[in-house]
Amino acid sequence: MTKRAFITGITGQDGSYLAELLLGKGYEVHGLIRRASTFNTARIDHLYVDAHDPDAKMFLHYGDLSDGARLVSLLSEINPDEVYNLGAQSHVRVSFDEPEHTGDTTGVGTMRMLEAVRMSGINTRFYQASSSEMFGATPPPQNEDTPFYPRSPYGAAKVYSYWVTKNYREAYDMFAVNGILFNHESPRRGETFVTRKITRAVAAIKAGQQDHVYLGNLDSIRDWGYAAEYVEGMWRMLQVDEPDDFVLATGGNFTVRDFVQVSFDRAGLDWEKHVKFDERYLRPTEVDALVGDASKAADKLGWVPVVDTAELARIMVDADIEALANSGTPWIDKVNLASWTSDSSLAGSLS
Repeated sequence: MTKRAFITGITGQDGSYLAELLLGKGYEVHGLIRRASTFNTARIDHLYVDAHDPDAKMFLHYGDLSDGARLVSLLSEINPDEVYNLGAQSHVRVSFDEPEHTGDTTGVGTMRMLEAVRMSGINTRFYQASSSEMFGATPPPQNEDTPFYPRSPYGAAKVYSYWVTKNYREAYDMFAVNGILFNHESPRRGETFVTRKITRAVAAIKAGQQDHVYLGNLDSIRDWGYAAEYVEGMWRMLQVDEPDDFVLATGGNFTVRDFVQVSFDRAGLDWEKHVKFDERYLRPTEVDALVGDASKAADKLGWVPVVDTAELARIMVDADIEALANSGTPWIDKVNLASWTSDSSLAGSLS
């Protein structure tokens, strides 16, 4: 029998890789998208088949994390075996400018999803996209037992989501898990996030289209992995016998400056000639270091990442150079996720 999955945030970086993974495993995939005057489906366009094709396996539905009634009706109609809540206002710096919106979508939106699962009465497994930003000021390395100390409205909203997910698990015997993912990037990363901002600038500078890129804190330490690998970890969390919470991370220890240097080196450029500081990109409260310990995921899920931060930077630079050479045509990295994991056996229409 074909499994069904429901994904919020399906048009985002993680949602597109997850949809790709699940379709490859034979799932029927349903995604939530917000109604807008223009489509924002570039990351998943390569997954479309004709909605009237009897073999169609991906379907998109209008809705929003602010509309609980719509979530209940959709879940009742679709009756998914797995629900992945990836939707959120996910930009940390923007969360300082839009704290109320961030709290409503990133925080309370999770509660609405959990309540929709409960009220619809479906028998499903629920994945909540938690974040390393919940740790904030707590020194690394950070694992599942590390205390939270968020340093942004986004981080605080994710802490709420984490605890409400645990609460629904314990109060209603719901199969609900938190995936505490450290920074994970890719050629599909949004263009305003620092890694993609850097690699796009490298491509443009290499092509002679710009001279400089302006960045904030170059000393921040982050654990950057490849998003295409991380969605495999999400899926594995819903395949275990008992629900639990897991950190996914590489354990890497890179500064923004390190990422900049590797990226510019890939294109044969001297980063110091092109990178300039701009205080507008500083956060009101900075997070100095996020470095994850994913040993629990390795032990219980068999999930071990292969792509380190340096290789990730090179992948992203190559992709942005190619995209620019193709006149901005979106570059889609089609990946074989199972080949990167230690145990490969674990490895539409509008309504």
